Amino acid sequence: MDKKIAIISCSNACLDYFEYDYDIKIFRSMVHLGDEDYLDYVDISAEDFYKRLEEDKTIFPSTSFMPLGKMIEIYEDLVKEGYTDAIVITISKEMSGIFNAALLAANEVEELEVKVFDSKSLAYPQAKMALKAAEMVKEGKDIPAITRELNYIRDNNKIYFAVNTLTYLVKNGRLSGASGLIGNALKLKPVLTIDDGKVVTVEKIRTFKKAVEHIINLYFEETKGLKVEPFIIHANNPETRNYIISRLQENNSLLDDIFSMPLTAVVGAHAGPKTIGIGYYIKKGS
Repeated sequence: MDKKIAIISCSNACLDYFEYDYDIKIFRSMVHLGDEDYLDYVDISAEDFYKRLEEDKTIFPSTSFMPLGKMIEIYEDLVKEGYTDAIVITISKEMSGIFNAALLAANEVEELEVKVFDSKSLAYPQAKMALKAAEMVKEGKDIPAITRELNYIRDNNKIYFAVNTLTYLVKNGRLSGASGLIGNALKLKPVLTIDDGKVVTVEKIRTFKKAVEHIINLYFEETKGLKVEPFIIHANNPETRNYIISRLQENNSLLDDIFSMPLTAVVGAHAGPKTIGIGYYIKKGS
């Protein structure tokens, strides 16, 4: 029997802010603001989310991933649609329980063969994996070939973040409390990266402006001589995004199209407003 393969991602990939023609299912997380609950992107966009945080400083956001029962429903619906297999590309399992939940839900649906793939990242790299997988399904590629491509993307991307405040990362458990208290006391603006799926501190810098310069310099150092696809992700910080784009284009006049995207609410709830990230994907043959 011919396989019919579905691609699923979670809302941490921010796929809603991309244009694409593939049918990618999304395990949507919830954003909690005070007593109100919102389904990411469906009930609250990135723009509205950051506006709410600016307007009411007393509200602190939290998130929760899709309940197991809902994941099972999505798997069962795929079976009804004639799918035999599904590849689920999740946010790093070091950052969320979605990976394990997707596996548990898969055990409840025997008629569907489910492969859960840990992106060890989020946002653009995770979205790139989902889009590439969907493209390869359309081309008739099999699961081993798709998995090899996903591994390549996972092993050949890097993101650096400049964070304007540590409060959100600390309160949501993405950095240790001690690290956060020290950083806030000294008004430090950390430079972070994702290393083997974990958020780690690269440098602690005194001002956000200097932190932004540092991530730009790291990008220049690491991509020298390589063919890369650059990207910028931001938590409602178009001014800094535009500045980084201009710096990249000054450095390389051939860079006319630099992809930029907002951090969706469920990611922004952890990173905090004004966070900016610059990253790159190393193209094959570099």
